[in-house]
Amino acid sequence: MSQGSPDGFPELVGMVHLPALPGAPGFDGDRATLRERAVEDAEALVAGGMDAVLVENFGDAPFHPGEVPRHTLTELTALVGAVRRAVDVPVGVNVLRSDGSGAVAVAAATGASFVRVNVHTGARVTDQGVVEGSAHETLRLRDRLDADDVRVLADVDVKHSAALGDRPLDEVARETVERGGAGGLVVSGPATGEPVDTERLERVAAVADETGVPLVVGSGTTPATVADLLGVADAAIVGTALKQAGKVTAPVDRARVERLVAAAREG
Repeated sequence: MSQGSPDGFPELVGMVHLPALPGAPGFDGDRATLRERAVEDAEALVAGGMDAVLVENFGDAPFHPGEVPRHTLTELTALVGAVRRAVDVPVGVNVLRSDGSGAVAVAAATGASFVRVNVHTGARVTDQGVVEGSAHETLRLRDRLDADDVRVLADVDVKHSAALGDRPLDEVARETVERGGAGGLVVSGPATGEPVDTERLERVAAVADETGVPLVVGSGTTPATVADLLGVADAAIVGTALKQAGKVTAPVDRARVERLVAAAREG
């Protein structure tokens, strides 16, 4: 089994799926409960043995296709900051649907270590319409904010989307690193909680090896599959399998976290 990225990227990353934030249709008007839930989920993930956490505005559907409003970024900054103060592991940020610049800004303000960008390069057809990558803006902003230590993890063939055009997967992955400046590649299944296609994972793994960046499984990891997946990839982002009753919107279940971590370590 892999022991994580050779450059030290955490092997097991647990998801903090935030409920709807202020300004989103599903927001219930209670900021205090939002913060408590975020911190409790993060603490349960770390107590169960996860190496890092990734905070995401999962409840904000329907998502903005690119830049999110200022108030969303300020709310995220407050919540990520609270998580950072609560846990002593690397913290990441994902701003859905694909606001890479916003994620970098939140990370720089809070001291977060990495961001996930769903469409960093190229273009994808999604339920938000055609989402185009903005690597040129994301990396220039990171430089202006003196936040070069914030790693950008970029999805390849991201879930809940389809390719615009027909380019080979390994070519897309290579250009995401070499021309897009990504510091890691993410491969996910077709939807939240769905497993990755092993053949596609192995194709991107070859590119990750060549370019020297970590390969991260982005969805569908379970105790039954984690050891095999970490035999190919350097890390896994895990959400659904760690929630009560395996429901993505439910709170984190520490016992489920411990089972997954044990399976990964024993594999």
